[in-house]
Amino acid sequence: MDLHILDHRLKVTSICKDGLVNFTHPLIKLIFLRNRTRCKFFSLTETPENYTVVLDEEGFKDLPSSEHLQVEGSTWLPLNVVSNGNASSSSQAVGVTKIAKSVIAPLAEQHVSVFMLSTYQTDFILVREKDLPVVIHTLEEEFNIYREEGGESVPVHGKDVRNGFHKNGREAMKPIVHPVLSPQNQFCVMSLDPETLPAIATTLIDVLFYSNSAKDGAHPTQALDCIKFFSFSLIEGYISLVMDTETQRQFPSNLLFTSSSGELWRMVRIGGQPLGFDECGIVAQISQPLADADISAYYISTFSFDHALVSLFYLHFSDFWGRRAPIFFHSRTDRT
Repeated sequence: MDLHILDHRLKVTSICKDGLVNFTHPLIKLIFLRNRTRCKFFSLTETPENYTVVLDEEGFKDLPSSEHLQVEGSTWLPLNVVSNGNASSSSQAVGVTKIAKSVIAPLAEQHVSVFMLSTYQTDFILVREKDLPVVIHTLEEEFNIYREEGGESVPVHGKDVRNGFHKNGREAMKPIVHPVLSPQNQFCVMSLDPETLPAIATTLIDVLFYSNSAKDGAHPTQALDCIKFFSFSLIEGYISLVMDTETQRQFPSNLLFTSSSGELWRMVRIGGQPLGFDECGIVAQISQPLADADISAYYISTFSFDHALVSLFYLHFSDFWGRRAPIFFHSRTDRT
């Protein structure tokens, strides 16, 4: 298999919901006005806490400085696994599952923190730029590694980054057990032809910027059963959307497309409190049991928490994680 280090230098940021109004114009520009920005990597995910925005340095220039904007201090590089041009068969697991053992677990063993972004098209593994020498040395036996430079794929070898490599001498640490929550929403992972993006502009703006307004008849305890989660990515010209089925009904059904099976997904939200960016092994704890069972899963990290999407066919999450992390379902009234 090939591992590509893509030609993007990324920032991971968070916009608080009270301050979203200060960012409406630049976000609309980044989403809809592609000819007015050099940004090639953009992802916006809304959760109950905030908006996570992952974007390249060109896009980051469009965001105004504000007390409502948090920026993780590192520069992140996106990695992408390519199976030598061979498409996966429909019977194979997809998403983070297929790279859990070959990429996620080895990096966790080397104490490399990763930030995951699964999309309709592929999975991006974000690593800190300073960790790249460790990443290359860890994965070079399993992968042919290439770095994208000016549209060309340049082979990379461990000897090329020897000066920046420092072997991890720390002892293996016992992983922290994080609680996971499973809301009742059913989610879909979809895509859209970029040429038809203007046709859904009004709906998309409403979902992204006005979804916090009170809905008629909404019950105050609704959040105990469902979670607000919407993700939009525009990366190298490809669009990916993750939304629950209720939100999906607001969009024209003839413009959004998904897999031929129309598969739905349940979410597993990882973390009882904000996870931070320095802990290693969180993605591995979730993805490895799924990989062992050959279960497909998408994985989206955000500024505060991580989120895995598992096929509705596999509803008994405790079968895989019950001995690793306590499972709490939002349908229960106790959340302690």
